[in-house]
Amino acid sequence: MTRNCFRQAPVFDGRENREERLDIMQNRRGGVLVALDTTDLDQARAWARVTAGSVAGVKLGLEFFNARGPEGVRRVAEMGSPIFLDLKFHDIPNTVAGAVRAVVPLQPAILNVHAGGGPAMLRAAGDAARETAAKLGITPPKVIGVTVLTSLSNEDLAAVGQQPAAADQVRRLAALTKSCGLDGVVCSPHEIAQLRRDLGPDFLLVTPGVRPSWAAAGDQKRVMEPREAMAAGADFLVIGRPITGAADPAEAARRIALEISDAAA
Repeated sequence: MTRNCFRQAPVFDGRENREERLDIMQNRRGGVLVALDTTDLDQARAWARVTAGSVAGVKLGLEFFNARGPEGVRRVAEMGSPIFLDLKFHDIPNTVAGAVRAVVPLQPAILNVHAGGGPAMLRAAGDAARETAAKLGITPPKVIGVTVLTSLSNEDLAAVGQQPAAADQVRRLAALTKSCGLDGVVCSPHEIAQLRRDLGPDFLLVTPGVRPSWAAAGDQKRVMEPREAMAAGADFLVIGRPITGAADPAEAARRIALEISDAAA
């Protein structure tokens, strides 16, 4: 049976320290991860600061990391929000393990690798995260697999030689990710319900491609509204431009949080 994730969603009032927020995010689940898609450190810190009272954490991706590096991640972490480090590692197993070992000291709550890297790579990533965290005496990050990017349609997959429909490929890669001992996957909203049935209540589902009705769809093709995605069984919703592109990002974050809360009532 699909969980009611609304009732597990953490409530933040901005007073928690980072360790408390990290514990809430990793153990209670539920809520929005704001995508800070910028190279501007001051802007990223400002977005993290003003949204902290309404969201579960923030996402930092390749754009930010390539421009600002590990020190930039530390500076954003100073704002108090747990971090989903969205670097999508995809290489031979030894290289991915080394990359994971390099970022675990930044204490991300979640980091990801491409599930298409195969079983050996997935296991290497999970082992490296756990072993490095144990050596440092810190909580290991949740390591999740990227299934099919939300920008890809069935036609796009066919163009690169993948014949199964996106939904079938997602199910295959998600099952592989779980079998390799990782904590969850990134998936589009339209695969949430099926994956929850396939993989059970404890497998983490992190979902981009989520936009409120008052925001444009942008370049993502498999989208859904926040309340629908949470009702389907998502754990975390990755939302960027509807919040960071708003005239008042803090108010946009609060509005989305309220929509999720209202749907649970």
